[in-house]
Amino acid sequence: MPSAPRCVWMDDGLVASQDANLHFISAGLHYGISVFEGIRCYATDRGPAIFRLPEHVDRLLDSANVIGFRDLPWNREQLISAIDQTVAANGFGDCYIRPLIWLDGAMNMVVDSGKLRLGIAVWEWGHFLGAEAKERGIRANVSSFTRHHPNIAMTKAKISGNYVNSVLAKSESLRLGFDEAIMLDPEGYVAECTGENIFVVRRGTVYTPHTAAILEGITRDAVLTLCRDLGHPIVEQPVSRDQLYVAEEVFVCGTAAEVIGLREIDMRKVGAGKTGPVTKAVQHAFEQLTRGRHPRSAEWLHLVASAEVAQTARRG
Repeated sequence: MPSAPRCVWMDDGLVASQDANLHFISAGLHYGISVFEGIRCYATDRGPAIFRLPEHVDRLLDSANVIGFRDLPWNREQLISAIDQTVAANGFGDCYIRPLIWLDGAMNMVVDSGKLRLGIAVWEWGHFLGAEAKERGIRANVSSFTRHHPNIAMTKAKISGNYVNSVLAKSESLRLGFDEAIMLDPEGYVAECTGENIFVVRRGTVYTPHTAAILEGITRDAVLTLCRDLGHPIVEQPVSRDQLYVAEEVFVCGTAAEVIGLREIDMRKVGAGKTGPVTKAVQHAFEQLTRGRHPRSAEWLHLVASAEVAQTARRG
């Protein structure tokens, strides 16, 4: 974590970072009974702006409903306001935002027991996959670990315990010398990476797995819109492993990774072995979008309400 926050939101207000503690006896810690979001804030000419904040909060609430949390103490507007205040209070421009709702107590593994808690942290975070990844692309392999079956773990929700699957896959890939893991679904088709959705380019058309077994990424939705804006037809359908090998380009996207090309998969060069032209065009459009310089920026960027406070804190 390059720059730790000065303060963290806990339940109903901001506390000093060192005071953001939780009890060891917590189902959220022991069993992963918690839901979260990953959100980005970007420095723009008009101040810090959070990318698609309402959509992220809506998905957080959807995840809470999927896991079975009832009667949340916080509504949509309160969560948006709490995230806004946490970003402003820490004075960051570019930062990553992590809201988490977890079940405290409840060691009987029953969702209806225990107490629901809320935490929101922000920290400065640059290039998730490395500074050179955007230009050169990254190396990936098809993991030996299968993406969750939709009826074993709810794949549409960002439930913390689900991500053990991703941790196992990514750790294996990094130990083998790759940068990222590609996971197949239970039927053997390409699902997604450990924290990113995946796209295949052939003859100007962009293919991507259908949503049945994947997380419906908010960045994925934005990238599909940008691809259409750039004139590329979109096809959502099952993608086989060998289709990756013969693609002209393969790229991935996610909140942390943003838009990154894959230059090699399973020791096979993808296209020219570097970030391709379609990927570069999407990267450029996404960067313009998040920096407030794209026609869609006004629609998808939430300006931090206390931007002046954040900028003053930053200068100080």
